[in-house]
Amino acid sequence: MKKIVVLLLLVMCPWWVQGQILTDSNLPIVVIETDNGVTIPDEPRVYGNMKIIWHQDGSRNYLTDVNNPEFLNYDGRISIETRGSSSQMLPKKPYGLTTLQEDDETNNNVSLLGMPKENDWVLNSLAYDQTGLRDVLSYELSEKLGHYASRRVYCEVVVNNDYRGLYVFMEKIKVDDNRVNLQKMEETFNSYPEVTGGYLMQTDRAEYGNTAWTMPTYISNWWGGSEDATFIYGYPKAENITNEQTNYIHGVFNALSSKAGSHDTSITSGIPSMIDIPSFVDFMLIGEFSSNVDVYQLSTFFHKDRKGKLRAGPVWDYNLTFGHDEFGARSRYDVWQFDNNDNVGPKFWKDLFDTDEFKCYMAKRWFEVTAEGNVMDYHLLCSRMDELNEWITEAVGRDNQRWSKMTQHASEIQAMKIWMYQRIHWMNSHIGSYSGCAEVDLPPLVISQIHYHPMDVDSINGNRLEFIQITNNGDEEVDLTGVYLRELGITYGFPQGSSLAAHDQLVLCSDSVTYLEYYHRVPFGQYEKKLSNKSENLVIADAWGNVIDEVCYQDDYPWPWEADGQGAFLQLIDLDLDNSLPESWVAQYGFEEVSENNVSDGFRVFPNPTDGVVVVESPMDGEFRIINIMGQTMMAGPLNHRIDVSELPSGIYFILVGDKTQKLIIS
Repeated sequence: MKKIVVLLLLVMCPWWVQGQILTDSNLPIVVIETDNGVTIPDEPRVYGNMKIIWHQDGSRNYLTDVNNPEFLNYDGRISIETRGSSSQMLPKKPYGLTTLQEDDETNNNVSLLGMPKENDWVLNSLAYDQTGLRDVLSYELSEKLGHYASRRVYCEVVVNNDYRGLYVFMEKIKVDDNRVNLQKMEETFNSYPEVTGGYLMQTDRAEYGNTAWTMPTYISNWWGGSEDATFIYGYPKAENITNEQTNYIHGVFNALSSKAGSHDTSITSGIPSMIDIPSFVDFMLIGEFSSNVDVYQLSTFFHKDRKGKLRAGPVWDYNLTFGHDEFGARSRYDVWQFDNNDNVGPKFWKDLFDTDEFKCYMAKRWFEVTAEGNVMDYHLLCSRMDELNEWITEAVGRDNQRWSKMTQHASEIQAMKIWMYQRIHWMNSHIGSYSGCAEVDLPPLVISQIHYHPMDVDSINGNRLEFIQITNNGDEEVDLTGVYLRELGITYGFPQGSSLAAHDQLVLCSDSVTYLEYYHRVPFGQYEKKLSNKSENLVIADAWGNVIDEVCYQDDYPWPWEADGQGAFLQLIDLDLDNSLPESWVAQYGFEEVSENNVSDGFRVFPNPTDGVVVVESPMDGEFRIINIMGQTMMAGPLNHRIDVSELPSGIYFILVGDKTQKLIIS
């Protein structure tokens, strides 16, 4: 009878399953077969098929389900190559892959393992990391601090009938609505404002044909010069970016280097005017907390949206961290990685830390996030490590059968916990005080209306009818200089000299001309990009990133459903309510009150502020004059209702037509 059972199993199971270390797993199983079984090279990419076995109900995944459509999360074509630097020299290779349609040319945007649809993916081999936790934990921390990090799922991998071990299936860092959410660039975007973004840049090892520029570091080389940090193109790609675009983004980094070097903290022209302080602070905290030996010089990303500030991140490549360094002893708990004479990166990192105000905010954030119950609370970190370890322990055993590279897994995890304890205490003693920025006076600005999903009206696309209303819920005028929308998604910064009167409102919209024509109200300004029809985190912040107001709306219950493409917008019931709560909002179909910037028969100038063409509506024709605050005439001529003011310097002006005068802000 036993012989019959064995024979049946041999018939039922594919021959290659029987010799596998892996037969079933609590993790998803990724099965890759290259065409004709060819070995996967560094480049060029080779083609093949990939299947992902995933029981979405959480039950076990069986390799025998490799041909069962019910349990396949993906079954289709891919192109694939090995990736990484030193890690691809190891027997267990990391891979980069693209999901393709059947023609092997067209990208196939698909949702894999619950991650948003895309086509570029990474199989992280967890090189040099016996814990299997370092990358995943670091990305989680960045995510919990409020930043995008590559989404990730542990899995086990089989390539050409060969069990390859425990991996992390991850999103590749790229510009995409669900990844690094930036404006797309074209080769014709060579003048303001299009030339200002979006960009994805990286400091890393020099790549032939992809190196953009170098910047000096604080490390001297053997002949007395400076060791340089190399910047490479991420987006636009080297073959697509224009000279004008390269010059622009290079100029942004040069300006940062200059302002950080002189410790210039002016909110109109210094460090906070050009970088998103919270993203740089959090990036440095994660890099320093983990004592990442590569951070700042290698695998370090930056991104900048159109008309937005330069931002640090996303985080990437955190295997040589938390006390482990495969190539030395650099991941120590008692050093600053920006000042340890190895991989310190461009000078601006140390210069930022040496700027009192920036260091103050860094210290303030550190003690906030490491406080009891917060993201980097030591005890919560240890508990999370235990949870992740429980999830992968079974696969670690099989990985050791194949490679014998995680044999010290349990002791390495314990050592990592001890190291983290030491690191937290060292940073507590060396990061400094935050008394100078502990208490910040913030203006009483409140997000009071949101029209995130307008209906299409006749020939008007609903996206052009979006708007956000902001109200000054105080008794004094608010200076808006330096205030900006902090999160990626939509981009707007209030220009120098702009203000909002007590108890007044202003409107930011997606299309100022359409807004005026449809709503018969003059908007204050126009933001870049469009609001999400599903969910968007709207954050108004001051120049240093301190949150003034924050609303994360949703398109589902308990948020009012009528605002989701049904013609209504979200209206805050009362300005004194907590507007982060859905119950504080109602759906409204019309404007009950008309604000002071409503359209009436008279003199109107929009968009205002502007950085280009301004439209003037006047009850009379004739001549116009634009004068500065000194009364000097800067422009004059016949009124044709569209005036290009892009050549005027930023500042406050007045436009005069007949006896009518209107304040004009050029951003």
